Amino acid sequence: MTKKKTTSFKKYIRWFWGIIIGGFLSVLLLFILASWGVFGPLPTFEELENPESNLATEIISSDGKTLGTYAKENRTPIQFKDLPENLVQALVATEDERFYEHSGIDFRGLARAVSKFGKGGGASTVTQQLAKNLFTKQASSNTVKRILQKAKEWVVAIKLERQYTKEEIIAMYLNTQGFLFRASGIRSASRIYFGKEPKDLKIEESAILVAMLKNPRQYNPNREISKKKSFNRRNVVFAQMAKKGYITEQEKDSLQKLPLKINFTPESHSDGYATYFREYLRDYLKSWVKKNPKPNGETYNIYRDGLKIYVTIDSRMQKYAEEAVTEHISNLQDYFFTEQKKNKTAPFYDLEDEQIEMILTRAMKNSDRWREMKRNGVPEKEIKASFKRKTRMKIFSHKGDIDTLMTPADSIRYYKYFLHSGLLSMEPQTGHIKAWVGGINNKHFKYDHVKQGKRQVGSTFKPFVYATAINQLKLSPCDTYPISLYTIPKGKYGIPKAWTPKNSGDNPMRYKGTMSLKKALANSVNTMSARMIDMVGPQNVIRLAQAAGVENKIPPGPSIALGSVELTLYEMVSAYGMFANKGLRVEPMMITRIEDKNGTVLMQSTPKTQEVLSEESAYVVLNLLEGVTTGGSGIRLRTTSPRPGYVTGYPYGFNNPIAGKTGTTQNHTDGWFMGVVPNLATGVWTGGEDRAIHFEKIGKGQGASMSLPTWAIFMRKCYNDPSLNISKEAFEKPEKEVSIRLDCNTVEKKIDEKEEKKPEIKKGDIDF
Repeated sequence: MTKKKTTSFKKYIRWFWGIIIGGFLSVLLLFILASWGVFGPLPTFEELENPESNLATEIISSDGKTLGTYAKENRTPIQFKDLPENLVQALVATEDERFYEHSGIDFRGLARAVSKFGKGGGASTVTQQLAKNLFTKQASSNTVKRILQKAKEWVVAIKLERQYTKEEIIAMYLNTQGFLFRASGIRSASRIYFGKEPKDLKIEESAILVAMLKNPRQYNPNREISKKKSFNRRNVVFAQMAKKGYITEQEKDSLQKLPLKINFTPESHSDGYATYFREYLRDYLKSWVKKNPKPNGETYNIYRDGLKIYVTIDSRMQKYAEEAVTEHISNLQDYFFTEQKKNKTAPFYDLEDEQIEMILTRAMKNSDRWREMKRNGVPEKEIKASFKRKTRMKIFSHKGDIDTLMTPADSIRYYKYFLHSGLLSMEPQTGHIKAWVGGINNKHFKYDHVKQGKRQVGSTFKPFVYATAINQLKLSPCDTYPISLYTIPKGKYGIPKAWTPKNSGDNPMRYKGTMSLKKALANSVNTMSARMIDMVGPQNVIRLAQAAGVENKIPPGPSIALGSVELTLYEMVSAYGMFANKGLRVEPMMITRIEDKNGTVLMQSTPKTQEVLSEESAYVVLNLLEGVTTGGSGIRLRTTSPRPGYVTGYPYGFNNPIAGKTGTTQNHTDGWFMGVVPNLATGVWTGGEDRAIHFEKIGKGQGASMSLPTWAIFMRKCYNDPSLNISKEAFEKPEKEVSIRLDCNTVEKKIDEKEEKKPEIKKGDIDF
């Protein structure tokens, strides 16, 4: 009986070792067959050297920050030297503790996996996982196919170990991992989950990312359902680091008590900073790649080829610009909502019901919902009906998106209530665009009010009229002219009837006496602008404006003197920058250079310049524009005392030289402010989506109320950041002595003495 039991036991032992040895022989056979290419071709040396992967095109600001990416996979690879030591230690301790000892395959781990029939884990090394990421992509659900895939991964892993250093393998592995939420690779994961570069990760942050490697969905720290799992898995990483000796037991205990903390900063096309700029840049690059092919003739793919686009935007100034727009417009919006409660045709003025219906119908047909249903062949009658059915949706508010139940038709009218704004800031001497805010929210409002939006510019066009007169006739800001009504007769300049513009307000003194050019521009006196354009002719003004950067066609009539022309904010800032650059126009620049993924420079920008005004004339115009902020419609920039009930940001208290001009169009539909300091030209536009959407009265509807505050808030933030070096100095005088008289104190004194017995012109009587 004992002999029989012993024989049976030996039989089981033989079977056990037979299975084990057979398993290893099978593994060895699979490895040999795979290395011979029996299970399909293996990657070539060239493919190993240049593994195919989708590399995001990265947009890099002038101060070295990543503004965003264009990507199918949001992947921007980095080198091992840019990885923090704690991240590497956490990875090795958790995913492959014998990483520095094996040559691609961990045979101890493999033995454990085989002996436990694949249920013990530990078989895949970091190098094998890299091989899978690079050349297998999706693991097969078919057991036999997966085994063959695994064999190929073993072979590729050994090849990778022969070709790359351990450090390069770690970097490649982390660069190819996915972390959800468009985070492909460790760099985008670090930015998206913690808002920082990998080298700045704390140990507890590195542990969270390593924890996600096992399964980025199950252990995701941003998903409410998986936060507890993420926390527990992070603590496993700490335990592994302690086991490996990277941290002490005491450190492990302290780290495990820390709460799970992230700084989630998503990087979709509608998230982050400079969203409108990035969208414009994307369209530019799509055109650029067609004209600039690769050396082999192929077209660069901005979503896969890992280009680096170095742009002129300064991330700090961009942040301040977006904050300024949000801060002022959200406050201004409250006033507008309050006013509209009394408006029976809200948010429109001066329109009949039929006209309003036409606007809303046009908006409906331009919506994504309409276009999508139209593409899918839905009859128009059904599409219209769908706009009247309530549906769950997320709508915009300045305090955050709101989940609500609303008909799409009502949501269209709701969105019409919002005021919009654009801001563009440029360095006049280089043409470098430093901040670009195209609207109040790119996710909900795609229209770009910097480059797309053409609106009437109002009085902000008057400086070009004055500049033409000064440049051609050598007029002085101190020269005085009557402010009486001025008529340009029918037929002159091709106008069909006589043109006699009026000054704003009802005060009888608005046409009495004389005024210096400086005071007239400061107060936007229309009759003086009419006189000036008749002195030089509309065509000469147009030529100067176009040389300064205006691209859109300007109608050749005298009414352009009052700003009837429709231009973009981009054109206006470009043109105003010329005044600060001594009459030399530098074409706006948004890209400094483009590199491929290897750092080869594909494009280097050079500034394009054109002389528009003499240095003296440009300086004189700046002197005129300074008068706007010291004694005209921009005077509130200088005020230091509080003004109850004002919209926002008051007082401003600037005491440095500022050349500026407000602009307000008919029915106060558009409010502008153009402000220039020696090394920065910034323009702001504010208004409704449609021209019938505006404030009822000019108090809050003028440029000084709608746009000047945004400019002031932005500049205050810039001045509070000394690293930006925004100038507070006076504008630089021409090298040659200025022959045109600029000191107007004596002239103004004489005029004041002459007018002192006459009724005072009150604020509001002049068109701002």
